[in-house]
Amino acid sequence: MPGSSGRNKNSSPQNLKSTFDRISVSAPPGPLVVINKYNNDMQVKSIYRFARISAFKAREVTREIQGLPATDALDLLRFTPKKAALLVTKTLKSAIANAENNNNLNASTLVVKEAVVGEGATFKRSQPKARGSAGPIRKRTSHIRIILTDEIEIKRREPAAKTKKPRARKAAAKPAPVAAAETETSAPAADSKD
Repeated sequence: MPGSSGRNKNSSPQNLKSTFDRISVSAPPGPLVVINKYNNDMQVKSIYRFARISAFKAREVTREIQGLPATDALDLLRFTPKKAALLVTKTLKSAIANAENNNNLNASTLVVKEAVVGEGATFKRSQPKARGSAGPIRKRTSHIRIILTDEIEIKRREPAAKTKKPRARKAAAKPAPVAAAETETSAPAADSKD
């Protein structure tokens, strides 16, 4: 083999380039950046850990705000008279701030994609009971997680058109007592004629 330098025939630079072209791998210069073409929505999350409320009580509030625009969810929470509403409001405001400052998103386009409450650690205490025994006290905590996205389209509820239904008039029921009153007044008049 004249001109052979002892290496494999397929390892020449031209052959390697053609091999890469066949498997269609071309790396851009610089760091490798992975772009997901299929799921390009922006999600922002905020987590309030070890909130001093039971998960059962906090879930009642988070159920109400799922799927709402972030601004509407804040308005709803503002008028909810529960301790959990204050904690969820704090978490939601943090998520909105994260979206605006870290991801340059507009707060008016954000929607609450997920509002989840998980159980946290339970602080165990005891209360003295009769005859020297102790009863358990469980101080429950929870983790409140809110995920906002700008991919879901905001759908506002249209106020329902108020249609007046015809009501049964009370006037139809009133003539009976009026007629009874007239018969009472006519009865004494008949007695006076006698």
